Amino acid sequence: MTNLKRIYTCFPEGKYKVLTMSYDDGKLEDRRLAKIFNQYHIKGTFHINSGLLNDSSRLGMEEWSEVYKGHEISCHTALHPTISRCPIDQVALQVLEDRKNLEAIAGYPVRGMSYPNGSYTQEIVNLLPMLGIEYCRIVGDSHDFAMPENYLIWKPTCHHNRSLLENGRRFLEISKIQRLHMMYVWGHSFEFTRDDNWELIEEFCRMMSGRDDIWYATNIEIVDYMKAAKNLKFTVDGNLVYNPSCMTVWISVDGNIFSISGGSSVRIGG
Repeated sequence: MTNLKRIYTCFPEGKYKVLTMSYDDGKLEDRRLAKIFNQYHIKGTFHINSGLLNDSSRLGMEEWSEVYKGHEISCHTALHPTISRCPIDQVALQVLEDRKNLEAIAGYPVRGMSYPNGSYTQEIVNLLPMLGIEYCRIVGDSHDFAMPENYLIWKPTCHHNRSLLENGRRFLEISKIQRLHMMYVWGHSFEFTRDDNWELIEEFCRMMSGRDDIWYATNIEIVDYMKAAKNLKFTVDGNLVYNPSCMTVWISVDGNIFSISGGSSVRIGG
């Protein structure tokens, strides 16, 4: 009889939870929000409209490198149009122009995005990979912690004004390791000033910080890691695994955690 194994994908260091934050528009309040994230060692993704820099409510590009250091700079289209109403060639230009401008400062390929005004069509979803976009966040709240089936229509757990602390407490209480769990928070940093509730995000970050079972990641780090994990190559008997990527991937084999370095083959049984 075949000696089958239970082989599970894990997050880095064998963790089974991930927290990621997603904030739009590149407003001045991103300065304060990024400082809060830094204080509590939480990572954020910031989706920026690079064609609206004459707006005094937005950060100038000369600040991006410093404010977003350690976080992810991501697309939000150059001019923030409602793209479901736009000609498809103009959608492509909005995304590519934004990528080009952001990459000049970021110093790396910008491969993520959030839909401006939450607007998209299936045609746009199909277009994005051809524009170098590997994930795109929609608006709305799932209030659950499942991993996305399609990263190009990535639905977050909740906006920070909708049951943030309650969802955070539920996330911390999860102890079932049979699944991977993700808490994804989204919003706009200016809303904290508008609603006078900066203490909300500070309390949340303080509550979520420093947990041994949580991986703190940007949006693109999650996408890259899950692609690398999916690309692991196993022998039929499950005794050997080869990692063709350059990224270390962690797996659980019958409850034992293995680290599979990029380019290596690791014996995991037999």
